[in-house]
Amino acid sequence: MIVLILVLARRISDPAPVATGQRLDVVGAILTAAGLGTAVYGILRSSEWGWVTPKAGGPTIAGVSPTIWLIILGGLLILLFFEWERRQIERGHEPLIDPSMFQYAELNAGLSVFGIQYLVQAGVFFTIPLFLSVALGLSALQTGLRILPLSIALLAGAVGIPRFFPKASPRRVVRLGLLSMLAGIVVLIGALDVNASASIVTVPLLLVGLGIGALASQLGAVTVSSVPTQLSGEVGGLQNTASNLGASIGVALAGSVMIATLTSVFLTSVDANPSVPDAVTARATTQLAAGVPFLSDADLAAALDQAGVSPQVADAAQQANREARVEGLDAALSVLALIGVVGLFAARAIPRHPATVSATDADSATEDRPGGGSSTSD
Repeated sequence: MIVLILVLARRISDPAPVATGQRLDVVGAILTAAGLGTAVYGILRSSEWGWVTPKAGGPTIAGVSPTIWLIILGGLLILLFFEWERRQIERGHEPLIDPSMFQYAELNAGLSVFGIQYLVQAGVFFTIPLFLSVALGLSALQTGLRILPLSIALLAGAVGIPRFFPKASPRRVVRLGLLSMLAGIVVLIGALDVNASASIVTVPLLLVGLGIGALASQLGAVTVSSVPTQLSGEVGGLQNTASNLGASIGVALAGSVMIATLTSVFLTSVDANPSVPDAVTARATTQLAAGVPFLSDADLAAALDQAGVSPQVADAAQQANREARVEGLDAALSVLALIGVVGLFAARAIPRHPATVSATDADSATEDRPGGGSSTSD
């Protein structure tokens, strides 16, 4: 899917006619698809397999979890892809991507922040609905209404910043956007507890939405203006690759950290509770070591009732589940906050002054996403 977006964005947006006999770089497409797909698949399975140390009952390769091997293999395939692209250019053939594009520091910074933005954004979109719909039991409609402040703030930031601050420094806006996202996550971490209500997400979502909107107002123009005009058609595909890759990793990483923390806290709480017999603790540790599911109170109560456990054990399990859910969400959000801090360092190469981007270049490098229409106003 990522490669298809990359190729189509390049072919559709290139205003120059395609030369007769020009062929698609099939080998390059296979290498990049295999590399990115292998690494992302490994991350997606990390919650089930473990990152390095294999989980109980999970597969192993040379005594290590397959996750780390898949990530390494994916990285090697990407390196091989870039080497193949260089050879394509040396032979006079059309490459899928011109590796020389990555010599531009501003492009690398823009793509890095793109990836980090979507990683954090996807992680937040994954964790907050879990808290609202599973932990609090809200319906789909109620959950959507609670998330609405993020959309409102995003629109305000994406449209308002270019309109009212057209000469604002892109670097400053990007850093403030990242800080706003970071502040929203930190506020949410501080507010989360076993007795928290749905109202705690309003302010964090406003901050996160404003941050996303600020980034959307700048990054499109930054990446397009960072390369010569003849390479601007490539930028759209790279932006989509960075955003899709970031979103995939964000969901996988948040889910993996959350489940690992939830499992550890749940089993520790059950083990430390004197109301739970040793036999039940040992059985739970054995059966749940691979991962405790993120369950609502109602679902867990039904499962415990079906298992025929005593009321004391059921109460202890319910309390342990509530505490573990909060700890798991806190851990996932903390990782997202840390990645947001990394984004502040990546933003150092974002230009201080806005660049003028032609409508043709901007259209060729953006699609129907928040960063599309608003970014060209700079």
